[in-house]
Amino acid sequence: MFSQQTPHPVPGDELVIKIAVIGPGDELYFWWGHIALVIDDSLAGRSQFYDYGIFSFENDNFFHNFAVGRLLYSTGASNAARNMANYRIKNRSITLYTLNLPPQTRVKVMEFAENNVLPENRDYMYHHFRDNCCTRIRDIVDIATDGQFKERYGEAPSRFTLREHVRRHTWFSPFVDWILNFWMGQDIDTPITVWDDMFLPSEVGKRIEEFSYTGIDGVDRKLVTDMETVFIPEKRHGVLEIPRRQWPRELAFSLALSAIFAFFFFLQAKNIRAGRILAGVSMSLAGLVFGVASTLLFFLNLFTNHDYTYNNINMIYGTPLLLAAFVIGILYAAANDPRKRVFYDALLRLIWLACALGIFVSMLIKLFPRYWQQNLTDQLLMLPIALLFSLQPSGLNEVIDKYFKRKG
Repeated sequence: MFSQQTPHPVPGDELVIKIAVIGPGDELYFWWGHIALVIDDSLAGRSQFYDYGIFSFENDNFFHNFAVGRLLYSTGASNAARNMANYRIKNRSITLYTLNLPPQTRVKVMEFAENNVLPENRDYMYHHFRDNCCTRIRDIVDIATDGQFKERYGEAPSRFTLREHVRRHTWFSPFVDWILNFWMGQDIDTPITVWDDMFLPSEVGKRIEEFSYTGIDGVDRKLVTDMETVFIPEKRHGVLEIPRRQWPRELAFSLALSAIFAFFFFLQAKNIRAGRILAGVSMSLAGLVFGVASTLLFFLNLFTNHDYTYNNINMIYGTPLLLAAFVIGILYAAANDPRKRVFYDALLRLIWLACALGIFVSMLIKLFPRYWQQNLTDQLLMLPIALLFSLQPSGLNEVIDKYFKRKG
């Protein structure tokens, strides 16, 4: 009589591979969501959360490295349940995708993830679009499917550009939406593939859910066997399915602001001292806001590794010269001598006229195929204000009335 023996378990049967897609958070750097690899190991009695998006403000030279585009990210493994609880507390959505992988492939993924968290392998140079926490997970899916994931999506055209993907996530914050897109150059307006789309966690979730492949065991299967919505956040801005046009909102805001500034010039034309002060302060504050933004634009282009800010035609009109308007506007508002006001007024007009003409040039050069930057929103926010400041006649009229006519 033969004794019954317990069959040896197949290596990998004890593993369950999941991908956790986390929704946007409150901080700006979390607006695009997050993603991680989750591996349940029933034999070891643990569930690990492999996170490729770890960084710390306490790292040496963090802010300098961030500014110049040399930011190190790290990979780490920690308790999955604790991470899920933390994201729930922060009111961020959580969706788990269970992957349908043969046992031997699960072992391969496990070994790959464990190798990634070793001290000698865990750090990598972060890039917002090409190498981030999400592209690393995308690449793991490609490894698990023996290259079939990239084969399917590596040449498939995307429905959006990188800029449009960004704007799907920043639409609810007008200033952040404007400043980020003001700084990003025309390279992010080129056609991309679905593979490139997957710098975003939500895009990875969408693609793995629809994907089928042939496993190393020769079996055709859907990649995702189960999708579990773990947590739905309350009162959080959603991500747009289709990016909306932002330029009408920015133009309306600029025209409204210009109407207020025009009223100050009207008061100045009526020889009301408060009008001159308010007009000068208006030009000064506009010079500060646009001047700082433009100075940072030049810094990003010339002195950093943030390559997605390169080739930016906004540099034609958004120049550090606008910072001079900040100082001159204050001097104009404070000047009691009409002759000084003539001088300051002339300087301010020249600065803002150069800005307005630069905007028109940046519009015209897009008639040439070499220039295609989608920056109409940036241009239409600045154009009405620049035209008003460069063409308004009230300051000059006041000086003529008070000084030249009096001497005549």
